[in-house]
Order: sequence, then structure tokens, then C-alpha cells
Amino acid sequence: MPTINLNRERFCKFLGRDITVQEMAKQLPWIGFDIEEVGQDYVKVEFNPNRVDFCSYAGVARALKGFMGWETGLPKYEVNPGKTVLFIDEAVSGVRPYMLAAVVRNVKLDEDGIVDLMEMQEDLHWGVGRDRRKASIGVHNLDVVESPFTFTAVEPNSVRFVPLDKTDEMSLSEILEKHEKGKAYRHLVDWAEKYPLLVDRDGKVLSMPPVINGELTRVSSRTRNLFLDITGTDHRAVEKGLHVLATALADMGGEIESVKVRYPDHSVVSPDLTPEKMRLRVAYANEMVGLRLSEKQVIECLERCRLGARKVGEGIVEVAVPAYRIDVLHEVDLVEEVAIGYGYQRLKPTFPRSVTIGQEQQAHRLANVVRKIMTGVGFTEVMNFTLTNERWHYEMMRRKPKNIIEIANPVSAEYSIARQELLPGLMKNLMDNKHESFPQRLFEVSDVMHINMGLETRCERLLHVAAVSSHATANFTETKSYAEALLANLGLKRWDIKAAEHQSFLEGRTAAVYVRSKRIGLLGEVHPEALNNFELDNPVSAFEINLEEIV
Repeated sequence: MPTINLNRERFCKFLGRDITVQEMAKQLPWIGFDIEEVGQDYVKVEFNPNRVDFCSYAGVARALKGFMGWETGLPKYEVNPGKTVLFIDEAVSGVRPYMLAAVVRNVKLDEDGIVDLMEMQEDLHWGVGRDRRKASIGVHNLDVVESPFTFTAVEPNSVRFVPLDKTDEMSLSEILEKHEKGKAYRHLVDWAEKYPLLVDRDGKVLSMPPVINGELTRVSSRTRNLFLDITGTDHRAVEKGLHVLATALADMGGEIESVKVRYPDHSVVSPDLTPEKMRLRVAYANEMVGLRLSEKQVIECLERCRLGARKVGEGIVEVAVPAYRIDVLHEVDLVEEVAIGYGYQRLKPTFPRSVTIGQEQQAHRLANVVRKIMTGVGFTEVMNFTLTNERWHYEMMRRKPKNIIEIANPVSAEYSIARQELLPGLMKNLMDNKHESFPQRLFEVSDVMHINMGLETRCERLLHVAAVSSHATANFTETKSYAEALLANLGLKRWDIKAAEHQSFLEGRTAAVYVRSKRIGLLGEVHPEALNNFELDNPVSAFEINLEEIV
């Protein structure tokens, strides 16, 4: 969890009033902080990664002023029209395709301000940029370079410049081999034929995104005008990171100025700090929080959280979400803001109207019973990730993708979709353990995901059980006997097993399992092509059953 160390004297300058360390420690938890340490003149606090706007003194002070009622409502940020131009070369489209920028003028940075800026930059690299993979930030001294700027890609040894914290010029390939940051982040660019580079009108190098800035544009206490650039592979991360950084610098006394960003096929003006409009049902907020707030009271709570709010209909409030609040995605997020604005400390605990005893859900009880049965018949349980990728889940199993649940911003290409079956994961377990002795019998009882357009989330979790048996004589009869043993021990009186076809199983040795005339599973001998894909020498018999249908 990210932390920020708040010096009382400096924090009070951002608040515009005097406040004690004890008062800071008392009030900050109510807006989402955990107190790590309280010193004589500072408070060290921890905040949730989704609130990246808390990564600076300015962001914390902005939120606390609203909560305390000193300054409520939507903060207004003016973006002055600027003459700075940034060209995006088509050469970067295959490496790091997105870049946005802003100019901040007349900012006064002392040594503490520079430290605050650098720490904010690193927190954004983690919270928004996912360690620079999705987005990386450059903060430059604007006064030593000239517009227009160009974001391009060049040959690794074609350009030399002095990287930050060095005194000698280095080529881009030398930076990746010798510079500390180059070694740490080379994996983000070293696979490409050309490396990203940001240069000014005269060819002076500002930075080599996402690795290192140039020493030329180092920011010091004498710097007054800043050029901010954020580049990445995810446009939303690039945009949101710029909004958080620009608004924080504005609260530090800077004046935001726009930059014309010209892509090969279109142009944009950044930053666009227009608040996003959302709607909140007052009845829904009251139901979720357990209060009876009027429309006026809901509006007051939202304004204490620095959101804009106005009534637009009976029981409907339109909420203006500032550009730096990248965590507000759904109506329920607005309900949380109502609760924070109302004050968790004001909520009164109540006893339940009836005394009940908690117990496991029926599906969980069934899962535990299935585990005991499968262990009893000689199988070993494994636990795999719910996320996987198309290659392992479909291609290796000889299946065509269908109704895929894709992850919008996957951390890794290895985990890009939600699994729809357990069997591919078990096949991979066999592949990873083919050096062990045989027979190998593995099972898993866990969730899979399926599309369901009738639900708000558009998908649902289903409890499945799958098992594989791998040895020299594994066959259809074996897996059928194991599946029937499971069904019998679950107390089912009747089931049917009928011939079926499936791409992952061998033709003529595949069957479907039916309970009450409804198909609940599949069993058979895994197809030889699938075995080759997983580099398995022994035959594999397997079954997979949807336990939700049994429940």
C-alpha cells in the first residue's frame, strides 16, 4: 500500500489554516487513510491505490478541506490555451503509441516541493502506470527546450544524450545496458527494432520514454515552467495520470496551459479536465447506506467529497466527477462518497432484528463434500488461477474461442481472459509435472466464468469440478467409473451417460452426463493432438461437471 509522510507545517500551508498533528491523525482516517505513524511534527499515512490523487500534499489537503467543510464542491481548474505543439510520429505506433502533455507555468518549487513531485511521479507510475508498463511520466524544465516537440522512435545507436544523474553522453542501447533505470525497465522496449524518444524543435532530447529523462531538462528549485508528458500503451491510463499530476501542480500554485497533440490521423488538445457527469438515485444511496437522507442532504455529502452535485429530477442527483478522481466508475462509488461525506463516525451501530447463526452457502458445502470424495478415491487437489489466456484455454485444447470474458487491462499476456472450464488448467498441471512418477490423478473444485446478459455484471460464477487421470492405461472406462463414483456418493439416485462429441476428446470415447434430463458435464479420453500440445506422453482420461446444476 502506498504511503505519504505529511509534515504538519508544510501541510498547513496547503490547507490555508493551522491544524495540530493530533487533529490530522483524528480526521484523516475518515476520508480513507490508515495512520501508520504519528510523530512530533508529522503524520505518516497509508492510502488505497485506487485513490492516486492522495499521492501529494495538494491532493490530501484538497480532500480534507472538503470533508471539514472549509472548501466544498467541485474544484475548478482553468486550462489556458497554449501554443505548445507535440507531434506523435507514426514510428512509435508499434512500441508506445500514446502520449499526452501539458504545460504548467509559474510554479514555485522548493526542495520539499521537488521531493513531493518526484514521489508523486513514482506513485503514479505504480498506481496508474503499473510500473511504467501502461503509462510513464516525464516532468521537464520547459525553459531549456523549444516547441514543437516530437515523440518518435529511432535506431538504438543513432542518438546519444546525457541521461538523468549522469555526466556523459550514452546511446539508447548503452542506457539499457549500463544505466540503473535502463537495466530496470529495458524489458519495456528492448524487444522493439526502434526505441521511443522525445525531442524538441532543435533535436535536443527530453527523455527516452519509459526508461529515463535527459539531464538537460532536470527540474530544480529555480524551475518555474514545466512540460509534462505521459506516454504509454493504454490511453486511459495516460489520460488519467496526466489529470492527477496537472491538477496537483495547479493546487501547488501553477497555471495549467494546453498542448496541441497531433497524431498522424487526428489531433487532440490536452489536458481535458472537463468533469464527467454521472447520476445517483437518492433512494438507492439511502438503501445502500441505511439512512434516510433528503436530496439536499445527499448533495451536501457529495460536495464535502469535492464533487459537484445538483438535483435534475425527483430523487435523482447529477454528479460532476473531477478529472483527477479516476476511481469513480459506478453509481455505487457515488454511494461511498455519500457515506464519507455524511461521516462514518456519525453512523450508529444497530443490533439485528433477529438472531441468526451464520453458515456456509450450499455451494460451498457441496464443494467440501466433493473434495472429500475425490480425495477418497485417490485424487490430489490442485488450485489454479481463475485467469488464463486464449492459447492455453482454447488453442491447446483444440477448441475455438466462444463468448470470451476478456480482461480490459491485463497485467500480463498470460492472464488475459477468465476461464470457462477447469480442464485446461489441469492439463497444464500435468505438463508441469510430467517428470514426476505415474499414475497422476488430479482434481480441482472451483469457479469458472460464463456470460449471462441477464445479470448486471453480464457474467456469472459457476462451481465446477474437473479431474484428470494420466498413466499408460488411462481410458474411458476409468474416468466413467470415477465420475459415477462421485455422483453416487453425492447421493444422486439417477443419472444418464450418453455418447457425445467434443473437440478436446477422442471421437467414440466421449460422453455427456445428464441429471434430470439436463446436461451437466462431459467425460472421456483426451484427444491425442491435445496431449501433444501439452507435451504429454501418457494417455489422459478426464471429466468435468457443473456442480451448480446438482445444487
